[in-house]
Amino acid sequence: MKKLNTRVFVTIGMLSALSYVLLLLNFPLPPFPSFLMVDFSDIPALIAAIAFGPIAGILVELFKNVLDYFMTGSDTGVPIGHTANFLAGILFVLPTYYIYRHFESKKGLLIGLVVGTFIMSIIMSVLNYFVFLPAYKYFMNFNLPSEIIVTGILPFNILKGIMITILFTLLFTKMKSWFTKQLTYKRAA
Repeated sequence: MKKLNTRVFVTIGMLSALSYVLLLLNFPLPPFPSFLMVDFSDIPALIAAIAFGPIAGILVELFKNVLDYFMTGSDTGVPIGHTANFLAGILFVLPTYYIYRHFESKKGLLIGLVVGTFIMSIIMSVLNYFVFLPAYKYFMNFNLPSEIIVTGILPFNILKGIMITILFTLLFTKMKSWFTKQLTYKRAA
């Protein structure tokens, strides 16, 4: 049991580091506001959740954002963007994990990723409207019109979720035997 836990913790650490590097490799999409950046840092969290459970996915999301906060800081001193990224990641990873666990098939994974995309997009739109955009206005005097949520943030999150879905589905197909091996370890423990 101790060896399994050590192996899992080391893997979570490696996936967190990979997630952080992927977060740094972000890029804008031309039709959206420049502060909305696409990154694929949720993919290692998805790998952790599918292989080791929901807590592993949450830890990867947490460690990635803590690392980024300490390495790059925040414009406000308050980790508003990091908190938003953490919550968006959890809202994407957890529904994907639970739906995949229910079906345990490639079709179940695809359904989970699509549902995760929509849950993340809708809840993050609400949180942006009521929490994050007012926080940016308060701490940075950065005022955005509320329509930016419908015209920018919501479609951006949907498109980002679709991009991650496509990439993760391709990656999952290549890593299927590794995932099966991890589930075998987990069930044996």
